[in-house]
Amino acid sequence: MLTLRQIEVVRAIMVTGTIAGAAKMLNVSAPGISRLMKYTEGSLKVRLFDRRGGRYVPTPEARHIFWLLDTVFSKVEDLQAAVDGLGRGSDQELRLGSVPSISQAMVPSAIELLLKRFPELSLDINILKIEEAIDYLLLGKGEVVAISSRFDHSMIDFVPLATGRLVCIVPENSDLASRTMISPHEMAKHPLIGINPADPYGAIMADIFRKAGVDYEMKIKARFGTTVCSLVAAGLGIAIIDEFTISKGRMPGIRAIEIAAESQFSTYVAYRNDIPISIYAEAFIEELRDTMKRVATIT
Repeated sequence: MLTLRQIEVVRAIMVTGTIAGAAKMLNVSAPGISRLMKYTEGSLKVRLFDRRGGRYVPTPEARHIFWLLDTVFSKVEDLQAAVDGLGRGSDQELRLGSVPSISQAMVPSAIELLLKRFPELSLDINILKIEEAIDYLLLGKGEVVAISSRFDHSMIDFVPLATGRLVCIVPENSDLASRTMISPHEMAKHPLIGINPADPYGAIMADIFRKAGVDYEMKIKARFGTTVCSLVAAGLGIAIIDEFTISKGRMPGIRAIEIAAESQFSTYVAYRNDIPISIYAEAFIEELRDTMKRVATIT
């Protein structure tokens, strides 16, 4: 039986008509081509070429197999092209979801790196509430969801992304803007804009005040971090928000201050555990995790 390498060599000699031409076509040495050709003819017990004036001419006995060799080689080339396409993401689509806090800055940065690895990959990105993640995954709308909390579900696995922290944001022109740290007692003296305590970050915020034994009043509640930032930038109060939402300076008009209290939280990627995820989803998780860890380190 001919190997793919033998098929490649025989075809190259057939196309170029010489050992030297075949060697140049395959970018190998001529003696190597000659040895493999002799070995092939010996193993098949069939002379494939006549040597005429330095040229290799297919023998009458072998002519009828050359179109088969060419067909096989064409299929191999098609296979290689398909494999190369997978390496670039050609004709492939990654569908993913993310909660708003991670989608604001972290997801775009991770996708920028992902597309350097798979430049032809298509993407379908959805911004989801936490309660929408289950249906998104189970109904096959997407492969993975970047999420800010985890829960128990028999068909969904959660893998850690990064550990972050909450910070206090104030208007950049306020008296507090020059501060580097603020306590729960001090924050409670100002109009507070916050996320609903039923949400993961809202629960951590509420716990900060509870542990400090401080009563607080939330004048304005907002569901998404981008809205909270806009309200603070407008001078309507201060807020507690996750560091990933405000990373890379994408939220103008505000200043971030560290909180003198425990405010760490964990983030995750969720996906179905009964279906293998694609290499593109794996790469996205890797890039997103690295991106978030860098932000958490330098913020």
